[in-house]
Amino acid sequence: MNRRNWLKSGALAVAGASVPDFWRPAEAAAVGLPKLAGLPIKARLMSNENPYGPSAKAQKAIAEAISSGWMYPRESIMTFKKMIARENGVSEAHVLLGAGSGELLMASGIHYTMKGGAATNIVGGDPTYMQLLRTALALGAEFKKTTLTKDFTYDFNGMAAAVNDKTSLVYLCNPNNPTGILEDASKMTAFCEDLSKKKPLFIDEAYMDYAADPKASSMTELVKKGHNVLIARTFSKIHGFAGLRIGYLIGQPDTLREINKFCTGGGSMSATSVKGAIASYMDTDFLTYSKAKCLESKEYLYKTLKDKGYDYLPSSANFVLFPIKTEGKGFVEKMAQKGVAIKSWEFAGQHWCRVSMGTLDEMKTFGEAFGTLA
Repeated sequence: MNRRNWLKSGALAVAGASVPDFWRPAEAAAVGLPKLAGLPIKARLMSNENPYGPSAKAQKAIAEAISSGWMYPRESIMTFKKMIARENGVSEAHVLLGAGSGELLMASGIHYTMKGGAATNIVGGDPTYMQLLRTALALGAEFKKTTLTKDFTYDFNGMAAAVNDKTSLVYLCNPNNPTGILEDASKMTAFCEDLSKKKPLFIDEAYMDYAADPKASSMTELVKKGHNVLIARTFSKIHGFAGLRIGYLIGQPDTLREINKFCTGGGSMSATSVKGAIASYMDTDFLTYSKAKCLESKEYLYKTLKDKGYDYLPSSANFVLFPIKTEGKGFVEKMAQKGVAIKSWEFAGQHWCRVSMGTLDEMKTFGEAFGTLA
């Protein structure tokens, strides 16, 4: 290959053009099917990623930041933190940064398990996102599960009843993962206001940007009012930064200082990612575009499922969960053999399939494969 062709192929790879996709070993292991490793992927719909991101403005900022990558990005981190604080109407002391919200979920799991002492427990819904809870379980805490209601919302009365003197934290993911259900804002607010007088609450709002009215549905106002509430947000979803790792917590300053003992406070974020995040946060046109494209794909999926006689849970996230008529892992494997990557769950006596929203072409690929198995 000559130099010109090598440069051309490299540029195409960077742009994501004509790059073959496949199941990585770690991805195959994550769905409990290691044998899928190496299979080609035509529609990547298993990890709730945004296929349209990062935005062009974010990519430009990332590229421009590479030449200064030899310096620690202290100034950029300060700028980003001020931006997050200003946009959320809080002080900088109310913001803790992390390399993705995952770092902050894990740090919080460590903090509240250690703070609770022996036989501590964390209360949460079941099923839900488990990263914070897995950390706490690994350190010896108990996860006190409360089953979701028949509408797959949180059982607030059941959660309140599960809290006892050994409870160190109450965890809620809203919209929830894997259900995609967004809680009624007034009911959620009332629950959090009341319970936060007794115990701290951690609200994981990773998918809140996809809600119809994110500001009205977010619990950030509770932090501003002084309640013992933590709000986690991530750039991994609507911003398309899943591989770039940017996230933050909003909470009371004293609480964040304690959690910061178990994380880097933003120090693990790269110069390129921070610069890209600053650009992406201001790129409202891209965020509006991503949300609209997600809704377009979601409506296509809803129709596909209806046409095949399948129900689904109405989602306020960038994925949809629906019950399937077969065993979950087997269904994932059969779809993988057709080039479609998805995930499965089992709860409430039922096997479920979770489909992330890809491009419309990817959703059509899903529809074709699903049509042969439905």
